[in-house]
Amino acid sequence: MRLLLLPLLFLATAAHAEVHEVRMLNRNETGGMVYEPDYLRLRPGDRVKFIATHVTHNAATIPAMLPDGAAPFKGRINEEIEVTFDTPGFYGIQCIPHYAMGMVMLVQVGDKPADAATIPETLPARVRQRFGEIIARARPSDAR
Repeated sequence: MRLLLLPLLFLATAAHAEVHEVRMLNRNETGGMVYEPDYLRLRPGDRVKFIATHVTHNAATIPAMLPDGAAPFKGRINEEIEVTFDTPGFYGIQCIPHYAMGMVMLVQVGDKPADAATIPETLPARVRQRFGEIIARARPSDAR
């Protein structure tokens, strides 16, 4: 009987996973070269669909901002990709062509507060500034 219930347990877990959409934009009301939204708080197993709205954008992990054991990813330019986030922690996401301009976002998987994220000193100044702004705005009520 237990063996019959085990597959149902996995199906129930997968059914609760959510897909979140993030648009890669040249501009919005906050400025230029942005992800919208630029902060997400997810549960392990949730997915993010990165939607290219212009031919010059992509989404990729920032190696210095990847939780231990998490798999990195790198979408091609102008590619819509969907990524599953299983490992708890903070993920820095970048648009490689616009990284130095501060086109980054923060993905938080799990329950730690956003201000627990570490911004490495090795990142470019504009990137550190953008992550600081994102973290300052993030509140527990910003979930999903």
